Amino acid sequence: MLDKKYNHEQVEENKYDFWLEKDYFKCDENSGKKPYCIVLPPPNVTGVLHLGHAWDVALQDIIIRYKKMQGFDTLWLPGMDHAAIATEAKVVKRLKEEGINKYEYGREKFLEACWDWTHEHGDIIRKQWAKLGVALDYSKERFTLDEGLSEAVKKVFVDYYNEGLIYRGEKIINWDPVAKTALSNEEVIYAEEKSAFYHLKYKIEGSDEYLDVATTRPETLFGDTAVAVNENDERYQKYVGKNAILPLVNKPIPIITDEHADMEKGTGVVKITPAHDPNDFEVGNRHNLERVIIMNDDATMNELTGKYNGMTREECREAVLKDLKEQDLLLGIEPLVHEVGHSERTGVMVEPMLKKQWFVKMRPLADKVLETQKKKDEKVNFYPSRYEKIMNHWMEITYDWCISRQLWWGHRIPAWYKGDEIYVGMEAPKEEGWVQDNDVLDTWFSSALWPFATLGWPSSTKLLEKYYPNQCLVTGYDIIPFWVNRMTFQGEKLLGKRPFEDCLIHGLIRDKEGRKFSKSLGNGIDPFDMVKLYGADSLRYYLATDVAPGTDMRFDEEKIKASWNYINKIWNAARFVLSNIEDLKEISLTNLKKEDKWILSKFEKTLHETIKFMDKYEFNNAGSSIYEFTWNYFCDYYIEMAKYTIGDISTKSTLCYILTGILKLLHPFMPFVTEEIYGMLPVKESESIMTSKYPEYNKEYIFKEEELIDDSVEFIKSFRNVKAENNMTKDLKIMFDTKDNIDLIIKVLRLEDNLIDKPLDIKSYKVFSKNIKATIYYEKIETDSDKELKENQINMLKSSIERREKLLSNENYVNKAPANIVELDRQKLAEEKQKLAELLKK
Repeated sequence: MLDKKYNHEQVEENKYDFWLEKDYFKCDENSGKKPYCIVLPPPNVTGVLHLGHAWDVALQDIIIRYKKMQGFDTLWLPGMDHAAIATEAKVVKRLKEEGINKYEYGREKFLEACWDWTHEHGDIIRKQWAKLGVALDYSKERFTLDEGLSEAVKKVFVDYYNEGLIYRGEKIINWDPVAKTALSNEEVIYAEEKSAFYHLKYKIEGSDEYLDVATTRPETLFGDTAVAVNENDERYQKYVGKNAILPLVNKPIPIITDEHADMEKGTGVVKITPAHDPNDFEVGNRHNLERVIIMNDDATMNELTGKYNGMTREECREAVLKDLKEQDLLLGIEPLVHEVGHSERTGVMVEPMLKKQWFVKMRPLADKVLETQKKKDEKVNFYPSRYEKIMNHWMEITYDWCISRQLWWGHRIPAWYKGDEIYVGMEAPKEEGWVQDNDVLDTWFSSALWPFATLGWPSSTKLLEKYYPNQCLVTGYDIIPFWVNRMTFQGEKLLGKRPFEDCLIHGLIRDKEGRKFSKSLGNGIDPFDMVKLYGADSLRYYLATDVAPGTDMRFDEEKIKASWNYINKIWNAARFVLSNIEDLKEISLTNLKKEDKWILSKFEKTLHETIKFMDKYEFNNAGSSIYEFTWNYFCDYYIEMAKYTIGDISTKSTLCYILTGILKLLHPFMPFVTEEIYGMLPVKESESIMTSKYPEYNKEYIFKEEELIDDSVEFIKSFRNVKAENNMTKDLKIMFDTKDNIDLIIKVLRLEDNLIDKPLDIKSYKVFSKNIKATIYYEKIETDSDKELKENQINMLKSSIERREKLLSNENYVNKAPANIVELDRQKLAEEKQKLAELLKK
């Protein structure tokens, strides 16, 4: 028997171990069942799980449990991500606190420290998964740096290099001067900052004339190798082919024409710094300009900047502006607000730097995806569909992907150098003298292989054959460019198929005011604090049902409390049912009463609607449908109806059948409490609800009697509302206009002693539904609010009567005002006196 009070800690204890012991989470690749596979978006091993990941896994667990109950051979493959930049930063910080320098420590020992960190935090993450109750097949767990993934990554790199899809080149890349590594464009976050256009005087060589050059970065002028104007800009034609004198440096640089100079923007004159600006880099290529690197890897100025050597970018800017002003080379400062790129990981301002890096040639890979997305049966289907545009747009405008990172933790690039020679291969060259590239690959390079490398690729395995493509991916919209797009082009290139059939997109979780969670705001929420307070079931249900797919969520703890209250309602309903069906041996849905048929019909319609929503990943709508049935029909009405026929086998059977159905519908959302209650049922099909069958819609359980009971329920609602609004007491009397279909109403409302068959000469109120009408007779009890209202009405009437009497006693008004107006005042005075007299009598 269930305990009297619902205790989430007690209910959720040991359930996870029970499921694990029974191997309920494991797939069976040898079964003939239809496969359903989800690969878990791997959390990184830098710390504990956050609220967004809890949302991720709640949605995936709902899908897996739902599909398992529907008879699919489900595989939910877990894993973790090595998160190169983030993890290396954490380990460097830990070692620094111990007085250890990364470079003095050496690569081998540093990697050992990274593995220690990984194992430590991996264990924490597994314990947190268990607290959330997620049905992961741990026998298939993978890590982005495990041996199998490492071989897959090397193979892709080597094959792409041999095909010409991976190359090494010198380009402007996004440089993180804190982590001291390259970043892809997706790893750069833009934020508005106050800045300015600084107008500098570039004198024409051998002349007193000058060009007004506007720049937001005067500290980079040491790397200028040209000044550009548009060839159609007549203002500057006379200067083309001449030299300008580089301010402070006093070095002549050519004045060239290039389309990059916009006649409508600024002064139409731009400084060209090929080694520190991506657009200038292209201009430099077109005009064969020198590339002058003026910064160190930590973004301090280098020896080529002269006396500014060693300054930070910010310090150098202030010093340069001061010197320009002193030399009359600063024409003016024009304030502006513009977007500045920052490293997603370290938060530092990104520096465009000229570096030799490894790149993936993206155009052919992206074009293949765009072609596939036109094919209905081969494309990745986004839910909501609007998010497909984000992927397609990215594929249309994509650029070559910088995949090398100046780190030690990660997949080391399988390239070796000897002089000017480069060797790329699965194994190191056998000859001596070769030195391996020190860099590692972008974490997303290995993550992009996740849907198939985790299943054994490049080997031909049973897992790969059965579970690829995966059936669904669940992730946030913010990760589409980083991960979804890259998995898609890698899957289609390497296996000729989309990586997953469906992609369910959820939004971001924000605080109640709509702000992002951040340390600076102090508004972070630990999901496991919520689990401790309200249980995993309450948190999961809230995360899964609060908003529609693809929509941002505003976190509200009150809604988690409401979820707990809902579970408590189910608990209490289950206690009533279980206490009355202990002797039930089998469910027999024969000799059904009208109310039994009514609740069965309602359940079947709810089931039909729920399946429709579940199949479209609309868990918010599915949750609402189940809630409406469970709370409003089963708990509020049918249980009340059942109390009067609880000894009947049809009532017991219906109670057991409906409670079982509710538990099955809710199990994907709230696995712990449904497992607890299911285990107490006297009649059930399996040991665990996890292995039970999801209900199937049965139109034979749609009965015409549903409308009759609907009408009764409508009458009951109306009666209760009228009674409450009019403060009626239990001694009211009621006279029905019909004798049909009122027995159940009389029982539920306990009106056996209140029935009359003749009208009474007291206050009355009509109550009705579609087919049932009745009159309630009652003596109204005067409440304090009633007395206050009455007193206000009396005072208002007295005031109005006094005013009218004074008006009508004025002969000038009576004789001069229109007769009809005077007569109307007399009528209203008489009516008000009558109303006052009635109120004073009460």
